[in-house]
Amino acid sequence: MPRHRSSAVPLAWLYTGLIVYASLYPFSGWRPPGHAPLGWLVQSWWPWWTWFDFVSNLLGYLPFGLLVCGALVRMGRGAGPSAAVAIAAGTLLSFCMETLQSWLPQRVASNVDFVLNALGTVLGAALAALVHRFGWIDRWQLAREQWFIPHSAGGLALLLLWPVGLLFPTSVPFALGHVLGRVRDRLAGLLEGTAAEAWTALWSTGGPPAPLLPAGELALVVMGLLAPCLVALAVALPGWRRVVLVLGAVMIGCATMTLSTALNFGPDHALAWITPQVVQAVLVSAGAATLLSLVPRRLAAGLGLIALTALVMLVARAPADPYYASSLQGWEQGRFIRFHGAAQWVGWAWPYAAMAYLLARIAARDSA
Repeated sequence: MPRHRSSAVPLAWLYTGLIVYASLYPFSGWRPPGHAPLGWLVQSWWPWWTWFDFVSNLLGYLPFGLLVCGALVRMGRGAGPSAAVAIAAGTLLSFCMETLQSWLPQRVASNVDFVLNALGTVLGAALAALVHRFGWIDRWQLAREQWFIPHSAGGLALLLLWPVGLLFPTSVPFALGHVLGRVRDRLAGLLEGTAAEAWTALWSTGGPPAPLLPAGELALVVMGLLAPCLVALAVALPGWRRVVLVLGAVMIGCATMTLSTALNFGPDHALAWITPQVVQAVLVSAGAATLLSLVPRRLAAGLGLIALTALVMLVARAPADPYYASSLQGWEQGRFIRFHGAAQWVGWAWPYAAMAYLLARIAARDSA
């Protein structure tokens, strides 16, 4: 099978990082375990174990096996060896995570979790091998060649990750990249008591950020929805398919915001994020992206950089409202802690990763 540049490769590496984060969060309180380092392998069934633990541990590693096996197949390896490597990698990763969890007071190492993680990897690798067996990977490659330019793996990975970032609660719809304030506070703490402390004093002289004006909130939603559309246009081939991608991105974004609101505030409030101003912003974004589907890819990448820059600047100025703080507390302390790291880090990093990718697209020689 010929080698192809696949979005499964960056997604597999990213998913590995998310497993490490979710397994070892909050990375504090390390101490030697009260038993042998590998004593968790022979421990009995934990009495507080639930069916939610069963499902989450089984399904948590399924994407890992699917992505790793799929990435190896796309790189030209056989389905059998690729599945074997994926299963071995997932089993080893789970073993390392469970062993390290025994050093954290907030986490519990479990042989049942280890077995379920390994079984989830087996299911994921088997699914990838089945997809390859029925030729669906070849069909995907053919469709990708008809819709996207060569070397579009990074852009496709960004488009797949964008809805994941939207699942994390945000103070304004589609407001990804809310990390500058946290970095500023962390840097101020590191510089406290040093000669550079005077620099950080200037950051707080203005007090808390003022609420965004309606025009500013409208612009934030427009930029937050327009940015992924421009990423799609930067890797899409000319023609009617670009309009389909734009409209698809808008519909997926709105559906994900509805799901996120339902997770944060309950199913009865799933549509609470839809306000007249947000509807106006969505229509403006969809109309602007549809018109921009006519521009060349390199120009779309440049406009995407402008939209992403405006997005992160507006997000940095947007204050957190009490409802946002309440939903954030629920994510960080409730059952959503299992998904907290994935959605949060994707939402924080997505605009900056998209900026880096679009800069690379502008600088790259177009071979399409």
